[in-house]
Amino acid sequence: MNSEKLSELVIDALEELKGNDIVRLNVRDRTSVTDYMVVASGTSNRHVKALADAVVDKSKAAGHRPSGIEGESGSEWVLVDLGDTLVHVMLPRVREFYNLEKLWSLSPKKDGVSQDS
Repeated sequence: MNSEKLSELVIDALEELKGNDIVRLNVRDRTSVTDYMVVASGTSNRHVKALADAVVDKSKAAGHRPSGIEGESGSEWVLVDLGDTLVHVMLPRVREFYNLEKLWSLSPKKDGVSQDS
């Protein structure tokens, strides 16, 4: 599965469980670590964990096992490392504080967020 298809699978999993403010950033030209970062918000710690679990389950079902999962115990920010796609699921206040979209922005738009479709 190529990295673009994998990121689409991740977005589908997040949308199915009503993830909020889902953004996909193409960071291929910025780092050799990954091709895409997907950032989403959950409404509560339980929702963040459920979103991350859905990403893990759907990627495993597609034959793509995560190489790492961090942050499940507190579930304020869960990182799912799928190699070509890194998934960050956060509570809104944590997301606002770290502002990964701005940090990894490739070509800032008027709202400061760079998205890749």
